[in-house]
Amino acid sequence: MSLRFNAIENLSSQSLPRTEATPKITAIFNSNVFTLQVAREFLSDEAYKSLRASVKASQKIDRSMANQIANGLRAWAESKGVTHFTHWFQPLTGTTAEKHDSFFTLKSDGTPIEQFEGDALVQQEPDASSFPSGGLRATFEARGYTAWDPSSPAFIMEIGEGKTLCIPTIFVSYTGESLDYKAPLLKALEALNKAAVDVCNYFDKNITKVTPTLGWEQEYFLIDESLFNARPDLIMTGRTVFGHNSARNQQLEDHYFGSIPERLYAFMRDFEKESYKLGIPLRTRHNEVAPAQFECAPIFEEVGVAVDHNSLLMDIMDRVARRHKLRVLLHEKPFAGINGSGKHNNWSMATDTGVNLLAPGKTPKTNLMFLAFFVNTIKAVHDYADLMRASIASAQNDHRLGANEAPPAIISVFIGEYLTKVLNEIKERVTKKMDEADESLLKIEIHKSIPELLLDNTDRNRTSPFAFTGNKFEFRAVGSSANCANAMTVLNTIMAQTLKNFRKDVDALIEKGEKKEIAIMHTIREYIVASEKVLFEGDGYSEAWEKEAEKRGLPNVKTTPLALDAMVTEKAKDLFHNNHVYIHSELEARHEIELEKYIKKVQIESRIMGELATSHILPAAIRYQNLLANNIKGLKDAGLSEASYQHQKTILEEISVHINKTSELVEKMIEARKICNNMTHTRTKAIGYQSQVKDGFFDELRYHVDKLELLVDDKEWYLPKYREMLFLR
Repeated sequence: MSLRFNAIENLSSQSLPRTEATPKITAIFNSNVFTLQVAREFLSDEAYKSLRASVKASQKIDRSMANQIANGLRAWAESKGVTHFTHWFQPLTGTTAEKHDSFFTLKSDGTPIEQFEGDALVQQEPDASSFPSGGLRATFEARGYTAWDPSSPAFIMEIGEGKTLCIPTIFVSYTGESLDYKAPLLKALEALNKAAVDVCNYFDKNITKVTPTLGWEQEYFLIDESLFNARPDLIMTGRTVFGHNSARNQQLEDHYFGSIPERLYAFMRDFEKESYKLGIPLRTRHNEVAPAQFECAPIFEEVGVAVDHNSLLMDIMDRVARRHKLRVLLHEKPFAGINGSGKHNNWSMATDTGVNLLAPGKTPKTNLMFLAFFVNTIKAVHDYADLMRASIASAQNDHRLGANEAPPAIISVFIGEYLTKVLNEIKERVTKKMDEADESLLKIEIHKSIPELLLDNTDRNRTSPFAFTGNKFEFRAVGSSANCANAMTVLNTIMAQTLKNFRKDVDALIEKGEKKEIAIMHTIREYIVASEKVLFEGDGYSEAWEKEAEKRGLPNVKTTPLALDAMVTEKAKDLFHNNHVYIHSELEARHEIELEKYIKKVQIESRIMGELATSHILPAAIRYQNLLANNIKGLKDAGLSEASYQHQKTILEEISVHINKTSELVEKMIEARKICNNMTHTRTKAIGYQSQVKDGFFDELRYHVDKLELLVDDKEWYLPKYREMLFLR
């Protein structure tokens, strides 16, 4: 019996896993996290104040305090049964990384002791040559350093009976270049903090810090592990490279917000419990639109911590799913013809005085501040739309963008009908030289109308890649498997630069004698005019929008190799250099790494397509072809008329056509791959893999294989079908 039918049989006989009652969330939340409250118990006053100042005010921890903090961390960890520690970081592989060391060591006289010193807390030296570096490090230059990031608290990871103290870190080369996602993100957050505080001080001198916040929404698919194991393409690539749509998929719209199946509900409760222990503030769970698709989402957090929590969550989900004999699919498009999965990044900014800068206020001053940050965000996206597109570019996301409720590759901003009217009124009423009527608009009319936004006058537009949703912007184009840090680094950097420009433009008007409020309003108007072409309220999927976007001059880059070009333009290099986020060599390296990732992903997909076609599809089709041929021969030998086996003959002819085309396309695809492999320039090779291999063969090869799936006897087909993977629990 094939793996497929074994899997189905095992499913029908499988009993639900036993799960413990879910404890009260507040009783376990942060129980495995070294919070400041826990630190107060395990650290001296001096060490606690040093750690708190680092977390709250981004102050550097004195090396003399590191030993005390390390001892406190070890004492806390050992009280929970921990024996090992690791520097936990996020290299450019797209996953997390860790190297475990024990607290155990030997004294010079051979006495065994448990020890964890400040040097081990602050810095470690993993092998940097084995991680992607884009040419920053040669293979023989192995030195790289992980450096403690106190802004994200240490935590204990439980895996089975083992417990490990994890210390969030950044990862840099021997010469200081960033080799991870976290280091540039922290720099971008600091750049935005400085620029945003400068603008906030126009309105409130008491504001000394602005913290970007993030609430991600993680979409994913869940399928049975035995069905997963019977699909080599899912194992190798995370998506089904072949597979005909089942008769029923999402067209009845009955899965969205439907009741959660009991087996999957048990998994959700289990991974949520593990997440709560690690301080991940999950709030929401629900069925998504596609069958077997789900979503979870947390409460908003500071961006740096939110990024760490999302990376942790993906690890937890995968591990817990295996415990339940399930598999989590985080690929952006694991199944053709139904919804893909995204990771919507809901982003805003909060001041240390408790103000959300993207929420309307109650006074003319706070509403003017809201308008300033709201319009600056639109301007930032307009000016750097190409970088926004590059930040979410990947081989996986190319399968998703623009299909089945995913936003298109055109970066536009949705703000809703009501706010569009507000901006239009400002544009029309605020003249180059404001008079008393314009001042009344500022102080009375707009102030009276803006609070109505509190009634949530902004609808959602699922076709928009960047939408305002009441008190935040939702970057919907981020892919489900992506590290949030990449998109957040770009968004916070372009916002920092735009706010710096805004401050400069407003100051220039004030120096010319304009009142501060009038100068701010005038600059807001100029920014509205300069960026209005990026605003779009309609259907992002329509052909009409593609044509309209082209007229407006908005970029529509549908493929990753070309989208990534935006990373290494002079404009991008100046942006990141001026904000101290990336130096030029780091940008060039990341461009190279992303291109290499693309090549490898498409190469693997191409190889598994060829392997499946040759070793699974064609043998099954040929067996059924022979069965039909023998049937026709038998009927013919029995003296029956041709009309009696005409149907079999028609099917046989169809199968033969698809067999021949499948075999032919596989051979041609292999040759195309060989040509691309001989290309020496990485960008040229990536474009070759995209245009010659992926676009040249994937869809056509899939068409013929999927036709064979419909024609070949079901018992001859070894690969689990969509109806089984999506609907069998």
